[in-house]
Amino acid sequence: MGIIVVGLSHKTAPVDVREKLSFPEATVPEALKTLMGYEGIKESLILSTCNRVEISVWADDSKQGVEQVKKFISDYHGLSRESLEKALYVHTDAAGVRHTFRVASSLDSMVVGEPQILGQLKDAFDIALNAKTTSTVLNKLIKKSISVAKRVRTETKIAESAVSISYAAVELAKKIFDDLWGKSVMLLGAGEMAELAARHLLNNGVKSVLVANRTFERAVELAGEFNGSAVRFEDFPSEMIMADILICSTGASDYVVKHDDVSRALKGRHQKPIFMIDISVPRNIDPEVNKIDNVFLYDIDDLQGVIDSNVQGRQQEAEKAEDIISTEVGTYLQWERALDAVPTIVDLRDKVEDIRTRELEKAFCQLNGISDEQRSAVECLSKAIVNKIVHAPIVVLKQEAIGKESDRLVNFARKMFNLDKELKKHVRKKGVGVQDDCAGKKKRPEGR
Repeated sequence: MGIIVVGLSHKTAPVDVREKLSFPEATVPEALKTLMGYEGIKESLILSTCNRVEISVWADDSKQGVEQVKKFISDYHGLSRESLEKALYVHTDAAGVRHTFRVASSLDSMVVGEPQILGQLKDAFDIALNAKTTSTVLNKLIKKSISVAKRVRTETKIAESAVSISYAAVELAKKIFDDLWGKSVMLLGAGEMAELAARHLLNNGVKSVLVANRTFERAVELAGEFNGSAVRFEDFPSEMIMADILICSTGASDYVVKHDDVSRALKGRHQKPIFMIDISVPRNIDPEVNKIDNVFLYDIDDLQGVIDSNVQGRQQEAEKAEDIISTEVGTYLQWERALDAVPTIVDLRDKVEDIRTRELEKAFCQLNGISDEQRSAVECLSKAIVNKIVHAPIVVLKQEAIGKESDRLVNFARKMFNLDKELKKHVRKKGVGVQDDCAGKKKRPEGR
């Protein structure tokens, strides 16, 4: 069994590919349950953001698990395996753990050190918990990832001089307009990144904010925070005449801002430039808009160049973070390897308990007339003896299971205690006892 991560990100696929494989939040619970129906998948989690789509699973077999996850992605999105192979990356076992820790710590983000990814991972975890598709292993992995990310932020300066997608949007706006003073911005959608971008723009001289959102009450609320104005969503095409800058993040599955809408707005503006940033995945602004004169359209991938120039100072801190992650990966793998000994420890306890109870019943048949107190004393004595005998082997199994020879040790223990020879044949079912009568004949199981 092993950890498997299959996904794609801004590093392996452009936005037009990522948007085809995205999972809108509302669809994730059902998608998780569908994934759990694939052979060998024991636990699952889906992380879907504007920059990455990742599926993490705990599977019976790593090789088979990878194939099953790829099949799920292909089946769910109706895409051929061939079209996916170039974009998808695969991390298994230790590499899967390391990748998850790096993602949580934002070392694999477009903006190294940005905090949003940790919140997105927590949200994905909550969805999986509610869908009951995670258990011991993925719960441990994600909780450990969160603690590792917090340690990285505490022990390095990776989050200082913060840069973000919203910050990059401002930098691009400064290149389009030499001076942002007095400009106006329209937010189409009230997402977190659009809100952050608006705050950056206001800090750099933008004078007014228009907010259009499908939920008008949310538009009013956010506009109030900026001393701006709310616009009903259906009215945004006509209101674009007032916007020098448009930031679009609606979460829609198709183009919301159309070519004709922008053409009409330009005429109303007497051809004054409009700077547009589409930070939605899937994209919400028709790419054909960029062909209109005096329209400058950038999508989320276009922000990468701006971001690159702002993250160089973080490289040294990122190296410190990588050292922390290496240590934490080792700690996690020790815990995971220790799980290999658990079935053997359970089987060993079951076997000795079966022997104890059966031999004890034989002895009670020969000890006629003993009192309940005496019977209880003998019972306690037998338990104490058995526990002392198995204590040392169990301690060794727990301690040595984290080593490189764990498989050999577990296999040896199973052979030494003969644990693979119909162990459970005489183990009593819960709530049922087996007693031998004094003549050695077995009575029917009787309820306690």
